[in-house]
Amino acid sequence: MENQFSRTEFLISKDGLNKLQSARVVVFGIGGVGGYVVEALVRSGIGTIDIVDNDRVHITNLNRQIIATHCTIGEYKVDVMEKRIKDINPNCKVNKYKTFFTPETSPEFDFSKYDYVVDAIDTVSGKIELVMKCNETNTPIISSMGAGNKMHPEMFEISDIYKTSVCPLAKVMRQELKKRRIKKLKVVYSKEIPIKPISDYEGESTAGKQVPGSNAFVPSTAGLIIAGEVIRSLL
Repeated sequence: MENQFSRTEFLISKDGLNKLQSARVVVFGIGGVGGYVVEALVRSGIGTIDIVDNDRVHITNLNRQIIATHCTIGEYKVDVMEKRIKDINPNCKVNKYKTFFTPETSPEFDFSKYDYVVDAIDTVSGKIELVMKCNETNTPIISSMGAGNKMHPEMFEISDIYKTSVCPLAKVMRQELKKRRIKKLKVVYSKEIPIKPISDYEGESTAGKQVPGSNAFVPSTAGLIIAGEVIRSLL
């Protein structure tokens, strides 16, 4: 009998689909990368999805974020994502957190409850905290490295953090994780040399830092690669 997951079942069998429907995945960061991770996870049949982000949809998100439309500008990203998830699969359980993940807010989360953790946040301190918490509970995690200032989605690949090169964010993560004696971390990263943005947009500058350029096809590619790795790992 046909259902919304019939085509997926052709590839992974009913048992495989049951595994996905019983799995719980948390995605930290519902932006250009994380939004597409969630999109693919819910369309693949993941039964429970936790979404974590304290940001609202901004007009500058329209060029790359799947939840960003003129109708959603100003709304919390997790609220918009929850509605989208339920519209795709009403049976998917959604736990949402309007939280900016930091070492200070990490106690709000019990990482032992997750079958997989997706790191799609931007701050190094938050990314490191996610890795450390997952290491404590032996919970699988995959982390997104830099997706900004790039134009070639075909240059993304899955690797261990200690085998990465070129990516500035990956370099910082390697250094910090080595200090903490973390031996491995699965990441999605690009060997493309980042492009220097042509100019700053003053309305979106943060703490004096240059705002990265982005587009519709690079962050989305990273997100879909991550989702695919999560799904295959759960089967």
